[in-house]
Amino acid sequence: MSRAKAAAGSLVFLLVAPGVAAGLVPWWLTGWESAGSVPLGVVAIGVALVAAGVAVLLHAFARFVAEGVGTPAPVAPTQHLVVGGLYRYVRNPMYLAVAATIVGQAMILGRPGLALYALAFGGTVAAFVHLYEEPTLARRFGAEYDAYRRAVPAWWPRRRPWSPGEAPS
Repeated sequence: MSRAKAAAGSLVFLLVAPGVAAGLVPWWLTGWESAGSVPLGVVAIGVALVAAGVAVLLHAFARFVAEGVGTPAPVAPTQHLVVGGLYRYVRNPMYLAVAATIVGQAMILGRPGLALYALAFGGTVAAFVHLYEEPTLARRFGAEYDAYRRAVPAWWPRRRPWSPGEAPS
């Protein structure tokens, strides 16, 4: 797959998967209407979470194109294991970014229902990662993925970036 096709496919997948999970579903649940007066500090934290979530998501998608030469979509996977950028700290920055975006929206709008949706999203993606992604990556990339998996946590970022060839911490 060329990088141009990877970029186009990644853009489509970005709109479909995270776009639905962090955009369309929260809109369906809230209509983007606030539940009432939300303290400014809570709104500010929510805005920071949404901004960070979007930035991390865009960075992660760019890594799939530039480093992996593929997409995050299972139908058009990467040619190379993506272990650079934020993936040096945590194995699942995309899912964490989407969850942070949803939590941020819940805070901005004062909508506990969105926080519950974020928990449901988290449980769903954790199951997907455990049951599908990890076994698929282990089959596809073998020892390279095994070493990465041993060294880089799935959900709680490392303090220092990992480098390929480095022993697990």
